[in-house]
Amino acid sequence: MTMTDVSAATRARWLAVSSVAMGTFTIVTSEMLPVGLLTSIAAALGVSEGTAGLMMSAPGLVAAVSAPVLAITTRRLDRRVLLLGLMALLAVANLAGAFAPNYPVMLAARVLTGVSIGGFWAFAAGLGPRLVPEGSVGRATSIILAGVSVASVLGVPAATFISSFAGWRTAFIAMGVLALVLLALLATTLPPLPGESRARASEPLPHEAPARASQGELTWLSGPLKVVLVLTVLTVSGHFAAYTYVRPFLEQVSHAGPVLVSTALLLYGAAGVAGNFVAGAWAARNPKPVLVTLAVLMALSTAALPLIDLPLIMLVVWGLGYGGVGVTLQLWIMRSGGGEMGTALYVSAFNVSIALGSFAGGRVVDGVSISAVMWVGAALAVVSAIVAGVSGRSRTTGS
Repeated sequence: MTMTDVSAATRARWLAVSSVAMGTFTIVTSEMLPVGLLTSIAAALGVSEGTAGLMMSAPGLVAAVSAPVLAITTRRLDRRVLLLGLMALLAVANLAGAFAPNYPVMLAARVLTGVSIGGFWAFAAGLGPRLVPEGSVGRATSIILAGVSVASVLGVPAATFISSFAGWRTAFIAMGVLALVLLALLATTLPPLPGESRARASEPLPHEAPARASQGELTWLSGPLKVVLVLTVLTVSGHFAAYTYVRPFLEQVSHAGPVLVSTALLLYGAAGVAGNFVAGAWAARNPKPVLVTLAVLMALSTAALPLIDLPLIMLVVWGLGYGGVGVTLQLWIMRSGGGEMGTALYVSAFNVSIALGSFAGGRVVDGVSISAVMWVGAALAVVSAIVAGVSGRSRTTGS
């Protein structure tokens, strides 16, 4: 093989990795879409803001179920075909949401979004070993998972920015079109990724070998993994209890207009991207103190928002904190040795947490006040910091 052939093959592998990363960005951005559009959608479809929060709860719950179910039931199917099908489903769901005439249709569209999210995220996280040589697996996995982290902090500001000029339906249309573009890109760049054949049903795929070995020893249900799952539920549910309702909070409590809301969420997103990469570099050595620090930042900022009239500064601190949570938890989950099934459980816990957080936040908003939901988020962040802080060193390293 000539050097030109090797170079072309290498470029093809990394293009596939980049395409999958863009796919994870697209699915998570789609999941977060209603956060910055909540007020507008609620008014247009004639429901309360608390009820509109179910647009976050529904796909979160569905994704939590679809991740492990699809991981178990589709072991023999080509992962390329599955990823293409899930991205096509996402495009349909976003476009259906864009043209939803009423709230039940919108909720049905969000259920379809949940199926796509759970399956795509669970499969994509383990593709690194199948796309690049062994020595580059870590880098490839980081790039793929960066799509999740960056989407979590940039998706909402981007959607809010679009909606401020062209309306919330246009934001859904934009995500539907993006999903179609990604469908074509994935079809072009992904190689065949055959599932487990019937003849080799008892043998692990190369990237699944650690997971199979772990299952034999129940490692994917071990103490380290359980700690990460608990921390995921506490941190993510606390975040989304508050963040799902950040726009109505800014409008009603901080008296922010559309321009200030968009600016605040863009600053939050920029801080989140910075937090993602800073925390990733730090957490690669030891994720425990990183998560404690991030949870403290989240607690301080959400508790201060209703008390201090400095929403922009508090949102920047919040963004720095939550921006690093995804990559830190993912690095911790990889150290726990859970393999593909462990990743599916993590995806399930993450999405259950989104659903629980946004649902609980909606009940607080409707039953108490919009300010009270920020203190709920702060309280759960404090509990998360305490749990992470008291967990043993062996749990931090997965040893």
